[in-house]
Amino acid sequence: MSIETAADLEGITRAGRVVALALDAMVRQIRPGMTTRDLDDIGAAVLQQHGARSAPQMVYGCPTVNLISVNDEIVHGLPGRRVLNPGDVVKIDVTANTAGYIADAATTVVLPEENSAGLDLSRASTVATRLRDCAVAAFQAGFGEARAGRRVSQIGRAIEQEVTACGFHVLRELSGHGVGRTIHESPAVPNYFDPFQRDLLTEGLVLTIEPLISEHRTRVHGCDDGWTLKTANGCLAAHHEHTIVITNAEPMIVTAL
Repeated sequence: MSIETAADLEGITRAGRVVALALDAMVRQIRPGMTTRDLDDIGAAVLQQHGARSAPQMVYGCPTVNLISVNDEIVHGLPGRRVLNPGDVVKIDVTANTAGYIADAATTVVLPEENSAGLDLSRASTVATRLRDCAVAAFQAGFGEARAGRRVSQIGRAIEQEVTACGFHVLRELSGHGVGRTIHESPAVPNYFDPFQRDLLTEGLVLTIEPLISEHRTRVHGCDDGWTLKTANGCLAAHHEHTIVITNAEPMIVTAL
């Protein structure tokens, strides 16, 4: 969608705010020993509190409110009885519908590892932490190219350059996308330079920038649950995403607190 009225801007901003609050609550409360369903319940309570609904449930019939992916799971993991362990790399993805407007955001959390004295909140896997930080830096690189009048492909070029410089790999089967009235709208926003993606960014356009990256070069593998996508070789993956509104200057991030 594109922002055409003050009501549109208010609607997408409100949806983004609810997503940001749910994501923040889940990040603040995640701990080793809890289940992914426990974590989903935290986000679900925030959505309910603000009169929002899970967009994946509404649009695709998702059996859970939020999507939580662990370690080699890239995205669209279904919360359940899985217990989170020290050192796990957890991707939390929240997409909410508030009064007909949809916003989408995700982040990666690396749970602290244990030492002989127990849980050490200052320690986490070096590779996992670097991977998470690279996903954030890649988002920032793509965000820096997101201006009205530029091509969508410039976002992907900046993301891939940053990921490659970090020594990691873009998962080319997955991309960002337009959003606003439903979850996946035009245009597709690849995380690499696609010369065939000639769409121009226009003022008011609402989309997600979401680097999805892996520790090693790999393909995306679909799981039997019909939802979860994993790395084919079992390597770690990270995901960082925000919903933004394109302007002639710096875009507006509607899913940041």
